[in-house]
Amino acid sequence: MNDRVIVITGASAGIGAALADLLATRGASLALVARRDAALRAVAARCGERAIPIVADATRRNEVQRIVRDSLTRFGHVDVWINNIGQGINRQPSELTDDDVDDIMRINVKSALYGMQEILPHFKQRGGGHVINVSSMLGRIPLAVYRSSYNGAKHFLGSLTANFRAEVQQTHPDIQFSLVSPGVVRTDFGLSALHGGPDSRELPNSQSAEDVAAVIAGVVDSRRPDVYTQPGARQRVIDYYTSLGADP
Repeated sequence: MNDRVIVITGASAGIGAALADLLATRGASLALVARRDAALRAVAARCGERAIPIVADATRRNEVQRIVRDSLTRFGHVDVWINNIGQGINRQPSELTDDDVDDIMRINVKSALYGMQEILPHFKQRGGGHVINVSSMLGRIPLAVYRSSYNGAKHFLGSLTANFRAEVQQTHPDIQFSLVSPGVVRTDFGLSALHGGPDSRELPNSQSAEDVAAVIAGVVDSRRPDVYTQPGARQRVIDYYTSLGADP
């Protein structure tokens, strides 16, 4: 990780903070992004002199443009951009409102779209780079009905990641776009969902944020395009679609 510059959005808590802590120990230079000033600065302080906090709202394009500018001003270049913004929702599909769908798409899809679009010119100029989008198993298997709009947003994110990869690699094969799909993670995600929801820490078969961070750090090195964070996850996806009578 030495001399590698990595931008992490959603870095003030949960997976983002755990990833920042881990990458800092491996010598990366970090631009850490979140809206919560005090929490973000605490993470950056733990990460040392090679980490800077950028207080910004990644769901706004003009603020993502500022994140790019501030990162380049401080470090001169960016090697990896990690889109880690996400929020759930607790609402059945038949009860979804326009605002529900708009909010979830803005948070879970547009933040990643802005990140990919705004860092892409820099990556093209350098001839290489890496975007990692943090998705969810619910973007593969929409089992949590009460998370309906979130499920759809993460499916959208998966398709968008694959389409970016296919488009960009026609001319710039050294620019990679990776999707990472965690399952349940023991963070504040459930409690922070729109309209409330179950505490993620109380759900079965969960992982720690540190475990997920270790997988993402591995993707930084391997540049694999599509990664699950739990053993057996790929087979669960195959089994789900097989049970519907569909080819996996």
